[in-house]
Amino acid sequence: MLAYGDRRTSSYDDLLETLTSHIKREPEALSVKTLNQNVVEAEYAVRGAIAIKSAAYQQQLKEGKGDDLPFDKKPITFFRQVLSLCEYRELLDNELAAQIYPPDAIERARQYLDGIPGGVGAYSESKGAVVLRKQVAQGIEARDGHPCDIDNLWLTDGASPAVHYCMKSLLRNEHDCILCPIPQYPLYSATIKLYGGTLLPYYLEESEGWQTTLDNLRVQVGTARRQGKQVRAMVVINPGNPTGQVLDRDNQELLVRFCKEEGLVLMADEVYQTNIYAEGKSFVSFKKVLMEMGDDCTTSVPLVSMNSISKGFFGECGRRGGYFECINFPKEVKDQLYKLSSISLCPNLSGQICMALTMNPPKPGEPSYELFAKERDDILSSLKRRAVLVKETFDSLEGVSCTTGESFVCLGQAGLVLSAAHTSHTLSLNSSPAPMLPAAVEGSMYAFPRLTIPPAAVKAAADQDKQPDFVYCMELLDKTGIVTVPGSGFGQEKGTFHVRTTILPPESDMQAVSDKFAEFHKGFMAKYKNQNGSK
Repeated sequence: MLAYGDRRTSSYDDLLETLTSHIKREPEALSVKTLNQNVVEAEYAVRGAIAIKSAAYQQQLKEGKGDDLPFDKKPITFFRQVLSLCEYRELLDNELAAQIYPPDAIERARQYLDGIPGGVGAYSESKGAVVLRKQVAQGIEARDGHPCDIDNLWLTDGASPAVHYCMKSLLRNEHDCILCPIPQYPLYSATIKLYGGTLLPYYLEESEGWQTTLDNLRVQVGTARRQGKQVRAMVVINPGNPTGQVLDRDNQELLVRFCKEEGLVLMADEVYQTNIYAEGKSFVSFKKVLMEMGDDCTTSVPLVSMNSISKGFFGECGRRGGYFECINFPKEVKDQLYKLSSISLCPNLSGQICMALTMNPPKPGEPSYELFAKERDDILSSLKRRAVLVKETFDSLEGVSCTTGESFVCLGQAGLVLSAAHTSHTLSLNSSPAPMLPAAVEGSMYAFPRLTIPPAAVKAAADQDKQPDFVYCMELLDKTGIVTVPGSGFGQEKGTFHVRTTILPPESDMQAVSDKFAEFHKGFMAKYKNQNGSK
């Protein structure tokens, strides 16, 4: 008799074949060939070959060939004050604490620790400490104007675990598909591959500001189903990563109705929700849209919304804090998600605390608000100036164009590192905050320009069995130390080439970085144009 309701699986069939055959299996040595091939085939471009080579350059600098210069964004003081008190509880009872810390930081730390038995060094509940989930829920309610039940809320080590939980739960085999935007953040393609599913692309139209159409989505879903595929969910990244577009409410409602029509789970990646810059644009969560549609979508479309402490103007990416909220999920399904989270015991407490602080920062009239607001505004205004410089640089270069709707430069999301490996120091960039920008930018902090690459460069890349934009990015790194990510790592329309770069070098170095980029690009174009002319 078969277990699990006579459900046959590939692993069961393999076992049955082994038990009924006379073939003796020999031991297999550990090697790449004997690993799960889904792991081997999964790719993650933002930590790929270019990033690895950049790390090697940085190590050379540390060995005496230059001085490290890290990204210059300072942390939010209130966050670090509360975290330090939570890490060392004895400080709360020290008579000098009131001379060092503002009263609201002391009060907040005491509130958190009173709700976390054992402090930050002990396990919390697997879904996150209740006192912290309540504060995150309050922030969601304040943002959306609708209640947030902490039973639907998980705190996580960044937003990535939410993606892993969803893919692990939804993908049963290669016949299960996830609709994913192209270009996309490679976390999605990597996890779909890792868990044995199929990525079903829906292409964003660059000429239309990286939007998509319902006709395009319906064609993709219909084609997949005729091929025997089961489409399980749709990923929407808003603001877009790496493309930086911001969806308007009408488009969001269309996507919700599409998920209703097709019976899909809507996975809303909203980690850049505070990174909105374009005039007339604002962030509206998919939860708010869903709750206010006023039809049966409100109670029937399954929604997972994700957020993180890694982005915004706080940029606490190394602490690994995030959350996801499930709407319209059956209790039995939520129970399975709880089981997945319990296997990992609990998310780290420092990340949980930082997520609560992010969703519930100091308010006007509180002792820490004035400093908090100044730090926030200083970060945003500095990034605004850097973003304008990046746009001006790309506008001046031959064969480079950027689009977010109305010929906007797209400062998209989630980028990587920039290192001046051939100067006297290293510039290190990680995911972080973003500025209030003029209408030339819709959202976030990374540029995703389109490159017109000379035919000789395309051929040279083919001779190396590489994508042309990969070769461009690798040559850029070798000659200038600037680390970018090729558009091929995110997916792109065939025959187009892009590169993702960033506005995150220290402002004092930004002009030099831009000049180096421009100098390289001009040399790259001239080098391969000359090759074209000589043939």
